[in-house]
Amino acid sequence: MTEAPVVLVVEDEADMRTFARIALAAHGYRAIEATTAAEGIRLAAKHRPDIVLLDLGLPDADGSEVTRRIREWSTMPILIISARGSEPAKVKALDEGADDYMTKPFGAAEMMARIRVALRNAARRSGAEPMGVVQLGEDVRVDLPRHAVTVRGQPVHLTPIEFKLLATLIQRAGMVLTHHDLLEAVWGPGHEDETQYLRVYMTHLRHKIERKPARPRYLMTEVGIGYRLRLEPQ
Repeated sequence: MTEAPVVLVVEDEADMRTFARIALAAHGYRAIEATTAAEGIRLAAKHRPDIVLLDLGLPDADGSEVTRRIREWSTMPILIISARGSEPAKVKALDEGADDYMTKPFGAAEMMARIRVALRNAARRSGAEPMGVVQLGEDVRVDLPRHAVTVRGQPVHLTPIEFKLLATLIQRAGMVLTHHDLLEAVWGPGHEDETQYLRVYMTHLRHKIERKPARPRYLMTEVGIGYRLRLEPQ
């Protein structure tokens, strides 16, 4: 029998904890709850959960402190759940090591979908699900080891930078990657502020793999923050 995934919920609002606990239990997950940053850090180290749901507005410290402390020793997925919907707050949380960000209020279906994506990505990073050939919807097939891409059955040439950008997004499919994350991963240190590079190459990439580049189905823009790759179009 497979052991239930453990989710650490770090949240000081009782109603939100109850909502998360019920939704998680209904989908076969086990919740551990913390109401402060200090308790969240302690329980993360003690229980080594599969994923952390983390509020930023905690009574003893900002939730970003929890992210920073966990990132000192673990790559476990961290999903921010916060009422702070501003772009700077999202960018800051993601740059500090969070994997994704949901703005309150949100529904149980969205929360569970984000959790599933985060856990799949964590499994790939750990080697439990090695990435080879990745299918984006019905249109795009990406063979990562061979650096080969086909779109609707036809081979498409990507430049090395375009392929590295696509591969980086695929490796964290469903997650928001900030401009800083992508520039550092694709172009290397020292290019983190050169967002014009990213916009130009993303435009090129969309024209090569999207049916309607102006209305992308896979390469999604998170305005003011970065980009997200969607495996299945909605």
